Amino acid sequence: MSMITNAIDFRYLLLDNYKKLKISEDEVIVLLMIDQLIRENNALITADLLSLKMNYDPKKIDDIIASLLKKRYIEFKTSANGTITSLDPLNNILFNDFKLSAAEDDESNINPSKKEMEDTIYTSFEKLLNRNLSPVEVDKITAWIQYGYSEETIINALKEALSKNKKSLREVDRILLNWEKKEDRQNEGLSTNDENWDKNLEKTVDLAKTPWVKKDE
Repeated sequence: MSMITNAIDFRYLLLDNYKKLKISEDEVIVLLMIDQLIRENNALITADLLSLKMNYDPKKIDDIIASLLKKRYIEFKTSANGTITSLDPLNNILFNDFKLSAAEDDESNINPSKKEMEDTIYTSFEKLLNRNLSPVEVDKITAWIQYGYSEETIINALKEALSKNKKSLREVDRILLNWEKKEDRQNEGLSTNDENWDKNLEKTVDLAKTPWVKKDE
């Protein structure tokens, strides 16, 4: 196990998560006793050894160990020094769950406004579309937020699509892109009218270059 894993108390994580992992109270006390015996440098933890420390008889402890092995929470490893009892499988499960929970907490704490913004947009979309969003649609909205579109812009783009009787997020995406292009042109000092004028001028020039009479006529 890594130094980071060892730094996190196995017993705390076990007691905090055993219900979620469907570990019974009998299994918890056996796991805690196995952990204690391992800390005391015992290699192979047997039912007989555990019964010396516990009020359970060896048969009951054997059944509990068999259940824990079946659930893959403990294992017996063979090394050059013989067979040892290991809690690494359960420890890894608890540690990975701890990391995932910590990452989710960090995300919520670092950017609570982003989470609030996402929830507002999801709720608005479901209300306007009168249905639940699919996972793909949720990912698409998240991508818009990450790109930098504001909450108001995204919701207004959906309203624009609905005004055209189009209910797909593909249409919303197209509207957002068109608005962005229009904003870019305006920021560059080129209005939509300017663009149309340029196109008309280009057509006029091309028309002026077209010969009206063939040279051999």
